[in-house]
Amino acid sequence: MRLFLALRAFWKVLFGGEAARRVKSALDRPALPAPEPSKSSAPTVRVEKPKPATQSDALTLLATLQREARLVDLVQESLDAYTDAQVGAAARDVLRDCRKVLERMFALRTVLDQSEGSEIEVPVGFDAARYRLSGNIVGQPPFRGRLVHPGWEATRCELPAWSGSESAARVVAPVEVEV
Repeated sequence: MRLFLALRAFWKVLFGGEAARRVKSALDRPALPAPEPSKSSAPTVRVEKPKPATQSDALTLLATLQREARLVDLVQESLDAYTDAQVGAAARDVLRDCRKVLERMFALRTVLDQSEGSEIEVPVGFDAARYRLSGNIVGQPPFRGRLVHPGWEATRCELPAWSGSESAARVVAPVEVEV
């Protein structure tokens, strides 16, 4: 914008006597003091810091289960060429290591401390996120029924913080190369 203004002024001064006198007068005057910035008229300049690379919590968990238990390898492997005994042997190690990861990160416990198959009562005002009813549901709570599954809840959630690059944010398992 200033370059355009300078070129315009140059041509006006070169070909117009009045413009030349006015520019000379403006240039010969002492410089005006810089105006003090006022809070209301000064434009607000926002400097945004670049956001650090992030990885979704779901991918962080999946990457941890792969790194520490090889879960993705087991699930993605075609099992057609293996016997049930071989699959079971491989799954035993993977499941044991997955359990360790889940315990460390979430400290899982059952929602209800009752044995599957036992008779329980679902209270009045029950939380639908804690109880899933199935079967013949008639009337109003309290309901009596057979416990099919005691549920799980996390007593903590401690996922590792992502410290990788943006290009690696979706990598669940890196390429492994033996050199």
